[in-house]
Amino acid sequence: MSNMRTIEKIIPPPAIHWVGNGFRVHNFFPSGTDLSMYRMSPFFLMDYNSKHYFEPSETPRGVGVHPHRGIETVTFAYHGKVAHHDSAGNAGIIGEGDVQWMTAGGGVLHKEYHEKEFNRAGGFFQMVQLWVNLPAKDKMTPAKYQGIENKDMGKYFMPNNLGVIDVCAGTYKDIKGPASTFTPIELYNCKLKKSAETNFSFNRNYNTAFLVIDGKIKINDISIADTNHFILFNNDGEDINIEALDDSLILVLSGEPIRETVVPYGPFVMNTREEIIQCYNDYNEGKFGYLEN
Repeated sequence: MSNMRTIEKIIPPPAIHWVGNGFRVHNFFPSGTDLSMYRMSPFFLMDYNSKHYFEPSETPRGVGVHPHRGIETVTFAYHGKVAHHDSAGNAGIIGEGDVQWMTAGGGVLHKEYHEKEFNRAGGFFQMVQLWVNLPAKDKMTPAKYQGIENKDMGKYFMPNNLGVIDVCAGTYKDIKGPASTFTPIELYNCKLKKSAETNFSFNRNYNTAFLVIDGKIKINDISIADTNHFILFNNDGEDINIEALDDSLILVLSGEPIRETVVPYGPFVMNTREEIIQCYNDYNEGKFGYLEN
């Protein structure tokens, strides 16, 4: 009996929309396609800023101060630099290959924007932001921040110098990633040279998908996915094989679903309507702290 995980669908990039004035994104879920807000749990949202050239500017680009509760925001940088500040006193700048992992938990204000010198110089910009849901028992955990530089990733080097797997969270072939998570999550950047092949194995109950950041790949010797396409897998097997048809970069995400009712509204992802109302009451009363715009 085959243990190969089959493809549910390969999704082209949805229509672009802007988040603030600095993020030109395709929302693959939960609103940009027909995927429900539960289909990729524990991942609730994926905004993908496909590779785009920003002209030099003296005007700051990004997203101003806004609140979050009940989630973590995880930002992967592929081109350009992103700066982060939050009301818990955390700040950081990430560049190519780095990750910002912010746990909003019980509540935080933050802002994200193009790093100052990158903004002035202009250049290509390419990012992914995920919202990772928190289970009900952890919704009100204290806010924290993990700035993960590429050099600190777990690294699996493929034989014959054919590629490297950067492990941000979880474990790939005994190589562990540095990110701490509240539920089991696997997040890797898979860099493959043309003709390289590799394989993955995930619990069949984990929701699993790939995003082709660059290049073109063949999956399970059958299906082909091009740059900026999202590959959603069925929950019917464990093993996935990929071959790089060009030099390629793939974001791999897999995680144990959180089987709880979700009630999202704006920047908040909670479990009940009453909790959402409390979010807005707390925000209006200044309980998320203070952060200058």
